[in-house]
Amino acid sequence: QVQLVESGGGLVQAGGSLRLSCAASGNFFSIYAMGWYRQAPGKQRDLVATIITSSSTTNYADSVKGRFTIARDNAKNTVYLQMANLKPEDTAVYYCNVRDIYHASYWGQGTQVTVSS
Repeated sequence: QVQLVESGGGLVQAGGSLRLSCAASGNFFSIYAMGWYRQAPGKQRDLVATIITSSSTTNYADSVKGRFTIARDNAKNTVYLQMANLKPEDTAVYYCNVRDIYHASYWGQGTQVTVSS
């Protein structure tokens, strides 16, 4: 059983900041990558940012480059998403994702981020 516990979502005005956290626990093989995805109402779930835990190589969606920063704490099996200069179009449910070294994928329950204009 793998648990991903997300926190940090909420309501913020445009231009504001939020920090999301996701802690992984349970029985899984070594983590290969951690990341964040988001899903707005009526839309598909899209990648926001990922980080490979061994190399810290990161990947960002073009829409968030320069505004969002992903980081991880390997000792705590935790991934963070620092979001700055938020825009109304960033409003979505944000999901944490973890992939182990065999590429089994696990998802968090999602946390709502709402950006008001």
